[in-house]
Amino acid sequence: MSHPLILEPQKKADACVIWLHGLGADRYDFMPVAEALQEVLLSTRFVMPQAPTRPVTINGGYEMPSWYDIKAMTPARAIDEDQLQASAEQVIELIKAEQAKGIDLARIVLAGFSQGGAVVLHTAYIKWQEALGGVLALSTYAPTFNDKVELTACQQRTPALCLHGVYDPVVLPAMGRAAFEHLKNWGVSTQWAEYPMEHEVVQEEISDIAAWLGARLR
Repeated sequence: MSHPLILEPQKKADACVIWLHGLGADRYDFMPVAEALQEVLLSTRFVMPQAPTRPVTINGGYEMPSWYDIKAMTPARAIDEDQLQASAEQVIELIKAEQAKGIDLARIVLAGFSQGGAVVLHTAYIKWQEALGGVLALSTYAPTFNDKVELTACQQRTPALCLHGVYDPVVLPAMGRAAFEHLKNWGVSTQWAEYPMEHEVVQEEISDIAAWLGARLR
């Protein structure tokens, strides 16, 4: 496993955002966004892990950075759940490493774009049993959420911000909305916002992320 990219803040770190990139991207993908956010979040460390490179079935078996294999697109995504679990374990190791550095769980936020978002939603609300500072779910979906899932009181206390492009052709807005509705029904403090964009990140969205993170980590 590659070492994560770590951006240390201007001041002594007392908070951390662990940010996962999307399918086919890499740990440097969100570095410009993290650098911009650190201008507001002066004591927040950003940790950006790298997904392993492996064959992706829906892309003809072509090897690319991927948190898990996607085997089929319909009706919902058919995925390799063992690989998703392994990626979630990788995130949990990063959470524990931040705890070991003295960062309070309430000041650790998980963020993920697209496939990375699916991993952080699974980590925060299925695997990890304690409350975190929050989850940023960007242009993503939750393949492991269903009506049988029951959250613990601690998991319910992790707030979420779900952001999506109205014109997203890759992860349809309805998929993101379904994840949001699950969280809301489970009693999670969650917000939904959408933007006139496709499968991407826009400046207005980054401003909203900065405000939401600032309210929790400043």
